Parts: sequence; C-alpha cells; structure tokens
Amino acid sequence: MVDVNCSLADPHLRRRAVDAAMGRTEFDVLLCNGLVADVATGELREADVGLVGSLIASTHPRGQRQDALKVFDLKGAIVAPGLIDAHMHIESSMITPRVYAQTVVPQGTTTICWDPHEIGNVSGLAGVRWAIEATKGLPLRILVEAPSCVPSAPGLERSGAVFDISAMEEMLSWPEVIGVAEVMDMRGVVNGSSRMSGIVNAGCASGKLVCGHARNLGGRDLQAFMAAGIESDHELTSKADILEKLRSGMTLELRVSHENILPEAVAAFEDLGCVPQTVTLCTDDVFPDDLLRRGGMVHHLKCLVALGMKPLDVLRCATLNAAMRLERRDLGLVAAGRRADLVVFDNLSDFTPLEVFTSGVHSASRGVLLADLPSELPGLPLNTVRRSPVTAADFKVPAPHMQKVPVRTVHTPRTTRWGQREMEVENGYLVLPADTALMAVFNRYGEDSPPGLGVLEGWGDWSATIGTTILHDSHNLAVFGRDPEDMALVANTLIAGGGGMAVARNGQIVAHVPLPVCGLLSPESPDVVGEQFAAVREAAAAATTWDGPTSMIKLVTGASLACNPGPHVTDLGIADGGTGEIFTNMIIETAF
Repeated sequence: MVDVNCSLADPHLRRRAVDAAMGRTEFDVLLCNGLVADVATGELREADVGLVGSLIASTHPRGQRQDALKVFDLKGAIVAPGLIDAHMHIESSMITPRVYAQTVVPQGTTTICWDPHEIGNVSGLAGVRWAIEATKGLPLRILVEAPSCVPSAPGLERSGAVFDISAMEEMLSWPEVIGVAEVMDMRGVVNGSSRMSGIVNAGCASGKLVCGHARNLGGRDLQAFMAAGIESDHELTSKADILEKLRSGMTLELRVSHENILPEAVAAFEDLGCVPQTVTLCTDDVFPDDLLRRGGMVHHLKCLVALGMKPLDVLRCATLNAAMRLERRDLGLVAAGRRADLVVFDNLSDFTPLEVFTSGVHSASRGVLLADLPSELPGLPLNTVRRSPVTAADFKVPAPHMQKVPVRTVHTPRTTRWGQREMEVENGYLVLPADTALMAVFNRYGEDSPPGLGVLEGWGDWSATIGTTILHDSHNLAVFGRDPEDMALVANTLIAGGGGMAVARNGQIVAHVPLPVCGLLSPESPDVVGEQFAAVREAAAAATTWDGPTSMIKLVTGASLACNPGPHVTDLGIADGGTGEIFTNMIIETAF
C-alpha cells in the first residue's frame, strides 16, 4: 500500500535524491520527453523529471539523463502537480473513503480536504473518528477538518449530535485534523454567540486552519465574520460577491458543484487582470454518477478552461495556491525537493489523465487504479435511522372547524422566501393547491416526534414522491410530495433500509439507492451506487414540472439548510436562518 503521508525528512532519502540529481546514482523513476506545467512561472516547458522514493529529485533538460530503474516516455504529455481539492464532502458522493480514493486517484486528484460534517451530524465524535480511521492506508491523501457546526443551525433543527467547544478542542488535538471545517452558523459568529465564538477561538488557538461558509455575507457582516478569525469561503453567489471577498482578503474555494458561478468567477478575474493566489478550487458536493461520468477536480479544470481561463492559471489554483493555503510546502509544484505527487495529462483542454503518482508510487494508469487498497474498515456506522414507521396521517395537516385558512409557505427552491396562500379545508384537513407540495421532515435520531411540515410553492406541479436521508445539514428524513400514502411508503422504505433516497409513484417504489452507512453512504462499488443514484435522479426529475437550472435532486437535498437566510423546513417546523425565527404551525392564526 502507498504511504501518502510518509516523512520527507529521512536523511537517507534526501541523500539518495541529492546523489541522483548529481548523476552519482540512478533515479527510481524517470519521466522523459514531456512538458512540465510550471505553475510558479506560468510556463509550459520541456523538461524531464526524476524521482527518488517519495521525492522529486530533479527537473532537468530533456534527454540529459536516461538512467533510472523505470523510464516513462511521455511522448509530449504534460507533467503537473497532483490536484488538491480544497474543500469537499465525501458523503455527497455516497461512497466510503476507500471507494472514493479508488475513483478519484485515477482522475489525477492526490489530496483532498474532507469536512466529514455530514457524518458528524449523524454519528457525532465517534463518527468523525471512524472517518479519520477510514482514510488510513489509501493512495489518496485525505486531510480531515473538524466539523464546526453540528448542528449547523442550533435551535432551528436537531441532528444526531451536538458539538460544543470541548468537542472542537478534542478534535483539534487529533494530529490528523488540519483545522476547523466550514463555519456555517454565520448568524452565531457575527452576533457573538458564546458557542460559535468559543469554537472559532479554539481553531485560532490551535494554529490550524479556520474555514468558512459566508453565503450572502457582505459589508460589515463579512468583515465581522473574518475578524472572528475565519479565513475562507466557497459559498459564492455572483461576480460582485467574489470581488468583495477577494478584496477583503478571503481565500476562495471556487466550487464545481455550482457550475453557474464559474462564469462569474472568470469575469471577476478578468476585471482584476489576474487570478489571485488566494483562489483555490474545490468540488464541495459531487453526486456519484457525476463523479464517475465527468470526474471531480478534473471536470473543474475543463470547465474553467472552456470559459477562457488560461490552463496554467487553472492548474495553479488547483495545486500551488491550495498548497500555500494548506501550508504544505511539500505539495503543489513539479520541483526538486517536493513530494512526488504528479499527474500526467494528455493535454490542457480536456485534461485526460494518463499516469498518476502519489508520493512517488505509480498509483494509476489510463484511468485504472494500480495501487493496492486496504479492506473496508470494519465497524461501519450502521443503523442510524432510529425512527418508528410512519403512517399516511403524518402527512395530513389538521385544520379543524375551518373552511379556509391562510398558510405561510416556503416559496421558491434554493433561494427561498416567505409566501402566504389561502387554502381550502376539507374534512378537517388542509387541501393542498394543485401547484404546491408538502415537505415533511422527521427527526431520525431517536425522537419519534411529529414531523416538521411546510407547503412548498414554485417547485412545479408534482406527480410523484421523493424521500431522502441526505438532507443538509441535519440529515433527518425528508419526504416531498402530495399523496400521503406514497409519502408514507417512501418514508418507511428508507426507515427499514437504514437510509438512502427513494422515489414513489402510484403506490410503487420506482427508484431507490440504499445508503446504510450513516444513512449517507454505500459500501458498494462506484458503478453500483452510480447506477442506483442515476435512476433516483431521473425519477426525481420527472416527479415535478420544475425546469430551473438546479436539478431537482440537488434541490431536495438542500431544502432544509436552515443556516441559510429564508424559510426552510426542519424537523422542528419552518425556520429562517436569517432571523432565527421558527414556526411550528404553518397555519396563520387569524383565519378567514
């Protein structure tokens, strides 16, 4: 197995590298007849690269050396530093760390910064510890961050754990943890809540990274957020937002999971006349079928180059800029003395990865993993959906002794706003208008309380039911639809299987991806998970007439993000992360 974290401070290794660079001994590996992507100078130049153990020993003129245990003739291909994903959640790809490494290393990604926030919300400190142990022995360097907001919107939702200051201090004491993961409780930070102040201060005191989530923050709120000690953001919304955050000195983690923002970023860089060194790239959330079909970071590179960015600027963001942000002087450059994390690309337009080296080991070739993988870590966190079966009655909204009632609604997916609608009452229950649906969120962590309920407007006309235990960020059980019987069917299918996603139509489950690990992940192969999820994605897309730019499956998994401004349905009711309000009853008291 590859030791991606092996020390480069071994005097014997350094002596061998010096001797090889001087020609006194041969290289272990020689990459010849290629071009080096020099992300420091912005040049694409002819050079050969010699490796000794886990080190790059030399970059030197083509043809100067031929002595090596193994020689790769690159025939004009391009040697680049291994790609660094600056912020991501493995859980969004619904596979275990082992399977994730198997998938992305052949794509040229050699380092990822993983926030196991979803696992932390489900399984607490034990879950984060499992996540760390599951990274060991893999051919992918997985740098783990300590989840900062468990739950992400305290008081507005309930999750499977609560991380206080002492929990953060414990995680930061673990040597595998590189810092505080995205701080999502923006309101708590800028308002000076004792919990969030303590968590951020613990990160500052540790000397490790403190990462952010600054959606829609600007002006004095952004300055206050940064003054607290938070350094980065990936929740970018527009060119103006990007420019303000860059000019404020924030590190940006530009994410490919929201491709609509990439043209805005490129336009911002054009306005500045440069791509700042504080711009890094990340995937954030990539679904399993997309990860297989398009790739993660490698797809990001393609998108940005297609939008007109210079390939070497794009590579710099994905390598050297990220290494500087992480304070990893061993990564990010094809240069003597650096760690031999390298990817050989066919070209710099579609970025087809030909060969991948991690810590000097030839780990992948032509899209196939060569490195050995350890067995799946025993003791997977299973049986995390602790909820009794539900009935159709749970999806009916009582309104006794009334004929019509005014109802507060959640209008428009993603960028939600409050709405109000007059609705009919029949036999003591609310009658949903034809262009609306019900969203029900059940606590799945041992609280058999009634669900939080909300009426959705602006999602199109519904003809099927969608259910999921991937529900950012509490990962409770959510069901969306209009038919109470189908909604109960979907909920009970997910309860019985320990979590996942499912779609029902006319009394039948038409698509289902079981996710028994924390209700978030599958131990199956990426092909199996990708195929199951693709079926769910397709069925979810057909569940409504929604035709907006964001996919329906992404909308449902993000529909309970109560840390963001605007109304969101949680297990406690309809909550607004901007104001801190929560309504346990959607019916407005003054009835008609």
